[in-house]
Amino acid sequence: MQNVTILGSTGTIGVQTLDVMARHPDDYQVFALAANASVDVMLQQCLDFKPRFAVLLNADAAKQLAEQLKLASSRTEVLTGITSLEQVSSDPVVDVVMAAIVGAAGLKPAMAAAQSGKRILLANKETLVMAGSLFMDAVKHGGATLLPIDSEHNAIFQAMPQDKFKDLADGGVSKVILTASGGPFRTHTREQIVQATPELALKHPNWVMGAKITIDSASLMNKGLEVIEAHWLFNANAAQIEVVVHPQSVIHSMVQYIDGSVLAQLGNPDMRTPIAYGLSYPDRIDSGVNALDFLTVGQLDFEAPDTDRFPCLQHAYDVMEAGGTAATTLNAVNEVAVSAFLDGQINFMGIPDSIAAALDALPVTQATSIEHLIEVDQQARLFAQDWVSAASKPKAVIC
Repeated sequence: MQNVTILGSTGTIGVQTLDVMARHPDDYQVFALAANASVDVMLQQCLDFKPRFAVLLNADAAKQLAEQLKLASSRTEVLTGITSLEQVSSDPVVDVVMAAIVGAAGLKPAMAAAQSGKRILLANKETLVMAGSLFMDAVKHGGATLLPIDSEHNAIFQAMPQDKFKDLADGGVSKVILTASGGPFRTHTREQIVQATPELALKHPNWVMGAKITIDSASLMNKGLEVIEAHWLFNANAAQIEVVVHPQSVIHSMVQYIDGSVLAQLGNPDMRTPIAYGLSYPDRIDSGVNALDFLTVGQLDFEAPDTDRFPCLQHAYDVMEAGGTAATTLNAVNEVAVSAFLDGQINFMGIPDSIAAALDALPVTQATSIEHLIEVDQQARLFAQDWVSAASKPKAVIC
């Protein structure tokens, strides 16, 4: 029986993780559930799965949850704050940590899990984007096992040679190929994209995801963040990471070998597949996902990404080459810009424009500590907020 902590249990990945675990009650049990402020969803999860701990970052929400659990005679203890997230991620009883909290809030608990030698199912992009070098060092020195849950990186992991190798060439790999659906604006002109509403941007053609990651998919920032993640996960340079738009989302990613072979991982677009793989690795368990029907798929299409219409992808390659704190700045500004777009403060192209402005204005320094990165993150957010404020002001009309 493996004890599992789920960071981000009320989000899409967390809910699907619980779905997979519920299919194997003799193999997995919930040690802790953690989220931001979703009291009603967390309450039901606690009643269904009876974790030892429930953590809500929002103190008022945590108080409400504690009162409702007490009325339900639940023995689950409610905690609050970042320190509590670190506690339930590093507890000696925990075997597996699903790191699925969206944004910078997931960084410290993921680091705590790495330093404590846990099996980490990494679904939080920001951990590697913000602190790739520091996090990978923590995984190595803590003796942790790192398994990517993003469908693309999980696909690459499955298609990689399983023997240890120091770099891609040593493993006989020439490059990794990340597939992208292209999002809801794949066939739109730049002018149409500028006018896009949040409602349109949230209509992903293939995947069911949270709002932030869905907007990132529409801008191709999601793919850009995955490029940076792939750099750290597979020790790959920019020339060894290719992005290909694949609208059907059936091939989740590929690995090209030096002999000309290309291995691809295919499946229906359902995150329970990589979640089940991460939970059971190196074995496999039933995920609840239907088998892929090739006759229904019919055809597979591929096209090159357009960085003129989707500049975020090029921004990601640029910060990967720049190194240091550049990716932290990109990530922070993107989070602020996505929120501003959803609130109607800026248009869709304001997302890449704000990132470009920040990368031009803010210095790039060496990433020395988590505290340093958090400081850079905060400075970038302040810059982004000022940029959004200026961009959203009505322009003076000259008669």
